[in-house]
Amino acid sequence: MEMRFLGKTGLQVSVLSLGTMTFGGEGRFGAMGDLGVDDARQFVDRSLEAGVNLFDTADVYSTGLSEEILGKALGDRRDEIVLATKVRGRMGEGANDVGLSRHHIISGCEASLRRLGTDYIDLYQVHGWDALTPLEETLGALDDLVRSGKVRYIGCSNYSAWHLMKSLSVSELRDLERFCSQQVNYSLVARELENELVPLSLDQGVGILVWSPLAAGFLSGKFRRGQDPPEGTRLSALGAPGTIDEERGYDIVDALVEVAEAHGVSPAQAAINWLLRQRGVTSVIIGARNLEQLEDNLGAASWDMTEDELNRLDQASEPPQIYPYWHQRKFAADRIPEFAEAG
Repeated sequence: MEMRFLGKTGLQVSVLSLGTMTFGGEGRFGAMGDLGVDDARQFVDRSLEAGVNLFDTADVYSTGLSEEILGKALGDRRDEIVLATKVRGRMGEGANDVGLSRHHIISGCEASLRRLGTDYIDLYQVHGWDALTPLEETLGALDDLVRSGKVRYIGCSNYSAWHLMKSLSVSELRDLERFCSQQVNYSLVARELENELVPLSLDQGVGILVWSPLAAGFLSGKFRRGQDPPEGTRLSALGAPGTIDEERGYDIVDALVEVAEAHGVSPAQAAINWLLRQRGVTSVIIGARNLEQLEDNLGAASWDMTEDELNRLDQASEPPQIYPYWHQRKFAADRIPEFAEAG
């Protein structure tokens, strides 16, 4: 499997990563999956065999159970992989059991290390923005964890562009560890990050890790115009992340199905394959409820769609431009020929 460098670091990660939100099945995560240790071990085995080296989890997934299961499933293979987890969400009833304070970050890291059964985390990610904690406190705590050896790299997730740019600026000003990656929602029906977050990543050397590449299964091909979502699916239980314009979404699915059929693969594979061709993307996080789904998703890295197919999906999924991006594109046409050609 292809490896790509994570941002400006020397760390290489596989273009497909295994997400473990389906491990555990506690609380609201039960609608996503309820895999136990034995099933998780099979997932880890098959992913490693396919060349996956990045495994992603979070403390809030099944209230820590996902981390516990992943740690047990990895066993003595821990050092063979890049292990990523997250901190920020509520993990208890106390006032300080949530957020990105020094207190919660350090206690959260210690708890994740115990659950994962390891003495270091390769990529420690803040799971979302905390408007109530100064960035200097958050980044200072993360820097301390890196210097202590408990964490090797840090990343963010679900930040706005100004959140990320301000964070990078504070790190540079105060000589603190900088975010090397951002984990973001990206798919054929969720391309908003192309306005600012993708250009920022390219400019600043921040790797992009993609979550929900199938929009909670909307792009799997199981959901078609005029039909109710199949019972028991994540989409029927929880809905898609963000908001999907269904009419436009089904047009995208129609185009996706045709591209997939031309290659004899599933629409899910085609949707992931499209993402692997997008600028700045380092790795796409795949999840599954069973080995059949996992096997199919892993196949997305084994082929390439043609330029014509790529362009067709680009055009079918191109979102309407909001201000100031339509104005910037208009002015860019004076200097960049492809913008003029695109109209």
